[in-house]
Formats: sequence, C-alpha cells, structure tokens
Amino acid sequence: MNKNALIMIGIGLVVIILYLLGVGSLFREGNEPMFVAVIVVSLTILYYTNRAKRGEEIYLRPIAGLVALEEAVGRATEMGKSVLFVPGIQDMDQVETVCGLVILGYVASMTAKYEAGLNVPVARSIVMEAARETCKESYLKAGRPDQYYDDMVHYLTDDQFAYAAGVNGIMIREKPAACFYQGKFYAESLILAETGNSIGAIQIAGTGSPAQIPFFVTACDYTLIGEEFFTASAYLSKKPELLGSIKGQDIVKLIGMVLMILVFALNGFNQAGWIDFDITEFITSR
Repeated sequence: MNKNALIMIGIGLVVIILYLLGVGSLFREGNEPMFVAVIVVSLTILYYTNRAKRGEEIYLRPIAGLVALEEAVGRATEMGKSVLFVPGIQDMDQVETVCGLVILGYVASMTAKYEAGLNVPVARSIVMEAARETCKESYLKAGRPDQYYDDMVHYLTDDQFAYAAGVNGIMIREKPAACFYQGKFYAESLILAETGNSIGAIQIAGTGSPAQIPFFVTACDYTLIGEEFFTASAYLSKKPELLGSIKGQDIVKLIGMVLMILVFALNGFNQAGWIDFDITEFITSR
C-alpha cells in the first residue's frame, strides 16, 4: 500500500474517531448510516484506484459492444466501405454526447490504423468542432495525419427529423459497412437503426436514454446499455485511475447488494418470529 493510500485511510480514521467522540459541532447527529456509507464508498474507490496506479491488474468484465468496435471497422475495411458514426442530436452540455465523442476518438484511431473512410454527421455546431478535434488528435496519434480532413465531420441541421432524414440519405447512398450510434437520442433512434439494418451494416449503439434502448437492442447487433456506455472511456483508455474507480464502484455495489439481502432476510426472520430484532426500526431510528 503506497503513501497516498495510507494518508487517505489515516484521514478517514481520524474523521471517524472525531465523529464518535462528538468533538464540537462538526457533525450532524442522527445520520450515522449515511456517514459510514460515505466513508466506506470513498475508501473502497481510493483503494482500487491506488492499486491500479501501482500497475496491478484490474479485471473488468469484457463488454461485447466495445470488443466489437475494432471488428466492425475491420469489416468495413475488408469490404472497401466507409464507417458511419452518429454522435447523437444533443449539444456538449449532455454527458452522453461527451461519452459518444470519447468512443469516436477510439473509432477514429481504428479507421486511421486500417485506412478506412470515416463519416461523422452532426446536429450541433459545437459538437462538430469538438468531434473534429477528437478525430484530428486520433489520426495524429495513429501516425496518419495525412488521412485526416475536416469534412469527415460535417454539420447537417439542428432539426431532429431533418437530421435523421439526412443521415438516412447518407446510409442509402454510401451504404457504410459499419454504423455507430453513440450519444443522446430520442424518437429518431429507431429510424436510424432500421435504415442501417436494411443496408446490412453491422451496428453498435450506446445511449443512456432508457426509452431508446429497446429500439437499439431490437435493430442493432450490439448495444451499450446505460452504465456500459458511460464506462466506455475507462475501458478504451485503460487509464489506471479510471479502471480503479470503476472497480471500486463495482465492489461498493456488491456490498450494497449483500446488505440489502441481509436486511430483507433479517426483516423476514423478524416477521416470522424467529428473531426478536427489528432491522427496520434500527435503521430508521438512526
């Protein structure tokens, strides 16, 4: 365990001791479970983040949609066709748009590596500039800056269904071999996915919009569902601090699930008269 981890654990222990001793009026009484939960969550995430920074292997389950990204670009290269990337229809103030551009950076590095064409139609001018910089950086890192040109990322329109019609037209005319839908989508999701399905493209979608996920699951080959979409940056970048944070959050969720099962079990035993301990009263009285 390194120095930073020891310091953070020491700070956590000091805070707990001060809380238990009731020093001054630093803490609010009657909220002990929440306090303990915050300390446990923080220390768990810090522990795994520090493990990742030390170079220890952090296992995260493979996500099929992310594994298939390179396969889809390779398929487009073999067929001599382009790759279409749709970053959603919202602006940069939406976290889903930001996540979509992170994935775009990885896809752009793959198209640069395999020398495949990349087409990125956007619905917002600011997204266009951000996407251009993302693609430019990816091509530069791949050692192929000569393949990059600004018009691979181009603006269509701000209007929702006019944008969908424009993207559909690109699909029908160019017939890309791979279509990626990564970002914030609304009613146009099924229109785009069905058109991509009709031209035989391999399709990988990702969004945090619950209402649109069923349409993508139905029409696309792979779909990043909710949290899988938001953790894509950690999976693709392999940055230790991101991988450790994701691992820590997974462990916290596991602890939460175990505690929930324990609470339900104890409550059931109490209702059946097997034990004389009301866990509900214990929690709510704190």
